[in-house]
Amino acid sequence: MKKKIGVVLSGCGVYDGSEIHEAVITLLAIDRAGCEAVCIAPNIDQKHVVNHLTGEEAPGEKRNVLVESARIARGAIVDLKDVRTDDVDGLILVGGFGAAKNLSDLESKGTDCDVDHELIRLIIDFAVQDKPFAACCIAPAVVAKVFDGGTVHPTLTIGNDPEFAEKINKMGGKHQECAATDIIVDEKNKIVTTPAYMNGKSIGEVAEGIEKAVQKLVEMI
Repeated sequence: MKKKIGVVLSGCGVYDGSEIHEAVITLLAIDRAGCEAVCIAPNIDQKHVVNHLTGEEAPGEKRNVLVESARIARGAIVDLKDVRTDDVDGLILVGGFGAAKNLSDLESKGTDCDVDHELIRLIIDFAVQDKPFAACCIAPAVVAKVFDGGTVHPTLTIGNDPEFAEKINKMGGKHQECAATDIIVDEKNKIVTTPAYMNGKSIGEVAEGIEKAVQKLVEMI
């Protein structure tokens, strides 16, 4: 039976949801690893909608995170609140500003942010059951916040951005610099992270890092 990897999405589009390149690369890497991707997203409203042509917010427009994420998943997606740890063997959080706007409010509140309570539940359950999970781009900072104030101090990367590296450290994580083409592995806590577009210069660089992250995640299952 194929191993199942949960892919947590936060909408559709880098500025207000999941980074689409990262999401597709992740899904492809999971399939090539002989595993089954299970797309997951919370059934909540986006913080706001951004016109990706202009980069400006679209006033008055509203979109739902689960509905928008379903675009990437071709409709095959599960509400985050319905996912239990036993449903999947591994987990990966895709990047994009949606991770810092919809899965959390990191973008507006920094280290004082809150994380979606259902995502907290799932990540903590994974940690308790010693199951591996991964995160790319800005999502590792969300992972750091989940464990903020606890006894777990995960080693993570968002690349080489000093501002977000400091945020991770302040929230109890241990940041390590990393190229977009590489990964950081916290063997003790079974967490794999890669910077992706936080410092990636091309889709090829981002793909190399995410493919390595997925491969390592599968090995840890």
